[in-house]
Amino acid sequence: MGVAIRAAGEGDRELVVRLLDEAFQDDPVSGWVFPGAEDRRAKHPGLMAAFTDIVLADGRIDLTEDGSACALWLSMPADDHGGDAEDDGPAQVRQAVDPDNERVETIGRLTAAIHPSERAHEYLWMIAVAPGRQGEGLGTALIESVLDRCDRQGLPAYLEASSARSRKLYERLGFELAGPVLDLPENGPAMWPMWREPRTRKA
Repeated sequence: MGVAIRAAGEGDRELVVRLLDEAFQDDPVSGWVFPGAEDRRAKHPGLMAAFTDIVLADGRIDLTEDGSACALWLSMPADDHGGDAEDDGPAQVRQAVDPDNERVETIGRLTAAIHPSERAHEYLWMIAVAPGRQGEGLGTALIESVLDRCDRQGLPAYLEASSARSRKLYERLGFELAGPVLDLPENGPAMWPMWREPRTRKA
C-alpha cells in the first residue's frame, strides 16, 4: 500500500515545525548549532519555524496524509548561487531566531557557499519523520515522489546529508557525493553535499 502525500499549507505550519523540531533535536548539525541541550530545546523550534516559513513562501512542503513525515523542497534556477556574500538571508534568520548565536548564520552561509549553481535542480532542504515512525519507509516515499517528477522533467536533485545514516539512504536513492565534505568549524560534524542526475525511463 502506498503512502498518501499532499502539499502542506499555512494551516499545517505548526505540525511541520513540530515534526522538524522532534526529528532534528538529536541531529549532529542541530547539536552543533545549539550545543547545550537546554538551549537547543528552547531555541531549535524557532529555527525550524524560520525554515518552514521560507519554504512555505518560496517552495513546497510535502506532508504524509497522517502528518507523520514531511519534506521541504525548493526549486532552484540555474545561476542562482546562494553563496553570494551580499545575501543577508542567513543574517536575518540569526536575528529572528538567536541573535547571539553566530552558528545560526554560519551554517546558512557555509551550505550556501557549496550549493551548485550551474543547473536548475530540486533542492531537498530538510526531511523529517516523527521519531516513533522512523524506519517505515515514509521518508523514502516522500523523496521518491519528487524524484519521479525530476526524472520525468529531466531535472537533477541536490541535498546535504547531515549524518552518515542519512547519507546511506540518499545513496540508495541515486544520490552521489557532489564535492568535498563540508566539515563544520570548531570540531563540528560533517555534511555531505549530494547530487542526483535524472534517470531516463526506458520504454
